Order: sequence, then structure tokens, then C-alpha cells
Amino acid sequence: MLPKHWPEVERIYQDGIDTNQATFETQTPSWKAWDAGHLLTPRLVAKANDDFILGWAALSPISKREVYRGVAEVSIYIDVKNLGQGIGKKLLTSLISQSEAAGIWMLQAVTFPENEASVRLHEKLGFRLVGQRERIAQQHGVWRDTVILERRSDKIN
Repeated sequence: MLPKHWPEVERIYQDGIDTNQATFETQTPSWKAWDAGHLLTPRLVAKANDDFILGWAALSPISKREVYRGVAEVSIYIDVKNLGQGIGKKLLTSLISQSEAAGIWMLQAVTFPENEASVRLHEKLGFRLVGQRERIAQQHGVWRDTVILERRSDKIN
């Protein structure tokens, strides 16, 4: 993912926000804010043959503390018109591989339990459910739960 991709990445992100099933965010950040909050690598986009962006994936550090330098949180968003085509699996598979090459030993995903497609995708690729936070936050006045999934690399000791 490059800065030039931001308009399409932002569009896909906003579509995810609008579903109320992807994030507690209510609006997309600026490129500068998004860039500052995510690791430089890996940042991925999936493109169609015409360079139309079908989805994106990136990692955020879970903490600024040095001991957690190898732990990151997954963000993965697919264009709503292209759901169910295996794009998420390809992106997440590549994200896992590239994260291990970058020294990341643990990936974490936090999602809503109702987002069953996301939970299934992560579980298919080796993430395990480690917990559920009940009534963690309100979204539009409604209490919401989140589930936490994690994947420990078998390539980094």
C-alpha cells in the first residue's frame, strides 16, 4: 500500500465503518493519522486487473513498549462488492507471511462476534479465539461485545 492508494483504501474503510460490523470508528482518519498508527510493513492492497483496489490489510502495534515489538493487530477490509471471493484469505495469508518476515511473532485480531465471516477467516488461517469482552463499548447507543483472536507464529521462536 502506497499513499497514492489512500483514496480507495479510505473508501473501503468507510464502507466497513458504515456496516457497524467492522470497527468502533465512526469516520476514517486522514492519511497522515492512519499512516502514523500503522506499521510500515506489511501494508497490502489487493488489486483487480484494472488496478481497482479490492481490499487492503495492515498492522498496528499493540503497544509502544519494546517487549511487545513483535505483536501487532490486524486490520483487513474488503470492498463490499467483492466479498466472498477469497480476497480476504489471500490478503491475510500474505499479511501473515510478510509479518513473520518482519519479525512479528503474534498477530491479534479484534472484531465483533456478529462478524462471523471475519471470525471464520481468521480461524481458518490459524487464529484461535482467546476471549470475549462483554459490553466493552457503546456504538450508536448500543452496548457491543468484541472477540479477540490471536495467531502465534511457528516460524519465530
